[in-house]
Amino acid sequence: MDFHRHTLPNGLNLIGETSPSARSVAVGFFVKTGSRDETPDVSGVSHFLEHMVFKGTPRRSAFDVNIDFDRIGANYNAFTSEENTVFYACVLPEYLPRAADILADILRPSLRTEDFDMEKNVIIEEIGMYEDRPMWATYDKSRKGYFGDHPLGNSILGTADSIRQLARDRMHDYFNRRYVAPNITVAVAGNFAWAEAVDLVEKLCGGWPKGDAARHNIRPTTGNRAFQVIAKEKVAQEHVIVVSPAPAAADRLRHAADTLAMVLGDDSNSRLFWTLVDPGRADSADLSYQDNEGNGAFFTSFTCDPENAKENLSLVFELFATVQKESITQAELDTAKSKILSRIVRASERPMGRMQALGMAWTYLGQYRSVDDELRSFDAVSLADIRTLLDQYSFGDRAVVALGPLAELQP
Repeated sequence: MDFHRHTLPNGLNLIGETSPSARSVAVGFFVKTGSRDETPDVSGVSHFLEHMVFKGTPRRSAFDVNIDFDRIGANYNAFTSEENTVFYACVLPEYLPRAADILADILRPSLRTEDFDMEKNVIIEEIGMYEDRPMWATYDKSRKGYFGDHPLGNSILGTADSIRQLARDRMHDYFNRRYVAPNITVAVAGNFAWAEAVDLVEKLCGGWPKGDAARHNIRPTTGNRAFQVIAKEKVAQEHVIVVSPAPAAADRLRHAADTLAMVLGDDSNSRLFWTLVDPGRADSADLSYQDNEGNGAFFTSFTCDPENAKENLSLVFELFATVQKESITQAELDTAKSKILSRIVRASERPMGRMQALGMAWTYLGQYRSVDDELRSFDAVSLADIRTLLDQYSFGDRAVVALGPLAELQP
């Protein structure tokens, strides 16, 4: 696999990894904007705008967008996070020009008032749907509980009130500021010709406006030690999330953090699995590492019968204290590495997986990370790295949010 890079005169970055043996090609437009870039008066605008991009352009109606993707058999979608909005498609190699044309076209949307007003109702319904999902609601509140007034505590969806109050012109202003060429990276992976991809993207995106969309709200935080219990009588189980500090996306300890999360909270053969799930104390338990620009966090979650919640939380805290003091074993480290390396290799065999990895690495690190680079970085993680990680980031600096039938949960 060969890596290529090209920057258009307007500042848009194009990166690619060619793999002639692949049977498909994936292309993604990574816009460096998300909920952390929003102010309270436009809360939820990034996600709302993701919806609006598919509502039509001067060249295509919403129907045309969908039918044009279907005509080339594309696997396509988009997502919004705290820091990025990504639009992507995976197609057979001969359809790359048409897929790129559709994606580039929808990224210059019409943002018609009538579509905006109609889509508001869709967004409000979506917010209601997610609020009816206890674990999602707990996660959303846990970010706010931990990050507080830090921009990473902003809700991706916003609230029903913030969406109702959002004006179409405010969205248009946000689009003009954030969807400028220097703030967008196009990543392509799979079976394609690099020179043709450069010509294609220059033709489609060369006229996009320049602009300064630099992110100015990057500041570290050790988080808040909030403890919040939200009583919901109609929720049958207790949903608990504990948030604690972790390395940022560009931190040299990020691979150690991923490895530690695998040891403690993978869905099989992890410490949380054997502590909570295998004995039947909880239906599910997980610990994941989330890396952001300038900050990171470990998210530990479990779902259980209310009568087990207090004891389970105590067990989680005991697990944290043990690991903080004693670290992990060499056997655990070796097993975690094997699982991580296997997952990296298997994901890399799909152009979609490589495209996502390319785009994220460039967005966060400004560099190309080959599959071998990632394998070497994880293989190099040592017990000394885990010890350094635990010394710098304490599981004791945590926020806890519980949602369910209980009104009190202090262990």
